[in-house]
Amino acid sequence: MAPSTFEIVHQTTYRFARPVTLHPHRLMLRPRDSHDLRVLHFQLTCAPAADLVWSQDVSGNLCAVASFPEAAQTLIIESRLTVASQAPAWPVFPISPAAQTYPFAYGEDEATDLGALRWPAPDPEVARWAHGFVAGPQTDTLSLLKDLNAGVLGAAAYRVRDEEGVQSAGETLRLASGSCRDLAALFIEAARQLGFGARAVSGYLFDPDQIDRQADTTHAWAEVYLPGAGWITFDPTHNKIGAAGLIPLAVGRANGQIMPVVGSFAGSAQDAPAMEISVRITPVG
Repeated sequence: MAPSTFEIVHQTTYRFARPVTLHPHRLMLRPRDSHDLRVLHFQLTCAPAADLVWSQDVSGNLCAVASFPEAAQTLIIESRLTVASQAPAWPVFPISPAAQTYPFAYGEDEATDLGALRWPAPDPEVARWAHGFVAGPQTDTLSLLKDLNAGVLGAAAYRVRDEEGVQSAGETLRLASGSCRDLAALFIEAARQLGFGARAVSGYLFDPDQIDRQADTTHAWAEVYLPGAGWITFDPTHNKIGAAGLIPLAVGRANGQIMPVVGSFAGSAQDAPAMEISVRITPVG
């Protein structure tokens, strides 16, 4: 299968009322190479210029810490990225025979390594909702996860939410709405209530039917670990399975850990900046 190549320009702009001292910012804007995603080009720039120190976090994500030597009234962080994706539109998942029927037991090493990615929050409402998708004592594992993925939009409508942070899974159920990160968090929490290892993913979505490329944006979804198949992508916002059209930047236990840009400044409440985010995704070839 020929890879799909995308150019992505992601710009975050902060405009302050007056020059302020910028604290170090953590930037998670460069994906890791994987079996179905190759990074062909990457450039990260800041204005004012910043000193960048790169590292990998506990999940293996590539992180840059940007330190700013001078005060600024405007901060612009821009990444330019070219990636080639080989994620199939209709994936076949080689799930181990022992894990094809739910419930199943992870191997000792897998259970240990998944650790907190299997620990649900103590929320009886979410637990009842999640267990409502279990059809019987012997249920097809992938069908169960597909039903759960589709069920998120049945319980909570997508809405644009500009407030920072992520709603708890219980809040999303009670409000019956949420952003893509809230819907992903609901799916992840429900999967953990059922005993699955699940994690959050941040990145970009390319929709070939999107006419106005200025409407491109960042996106959030989920992955569930199944023996044999590994991490399987679930996007409850669009009721999709598989990574086609998705360009991941980072993975983590929760969405709050993998925001593309995180930082602060020294100043008063009156100095709080106006923020603009621009993402443009262009297919190449």
